Amino acid sequence: MMPIVVADCGEELIVRKVGGSPEVKLHLENLGIVPGGFVTLISVNNGSVILKVKESRIALNKDMAMKIMV
Repeated sequence: MMPIVVADCGEELIVRKVGGSPEVKLHLENLGIVPGGFVTLISVNNGSVILKVKESRIALNKDMAMKIMV
């Protein structure tokens, strides 16, 4: 397992674990980022990460993205 921010861009990944406080987990779950779900890492720039979840693109700050393990 590794944080999603160190994965290769453009690769479809399976979410293995979502860490953080209950509020962070709920926020990511509401965005569609759940264990067993698929996400694609689009880009990692300075302090932001862009993910494709289902048919949506989601921007997260790097700290929050570090809680997503793939």
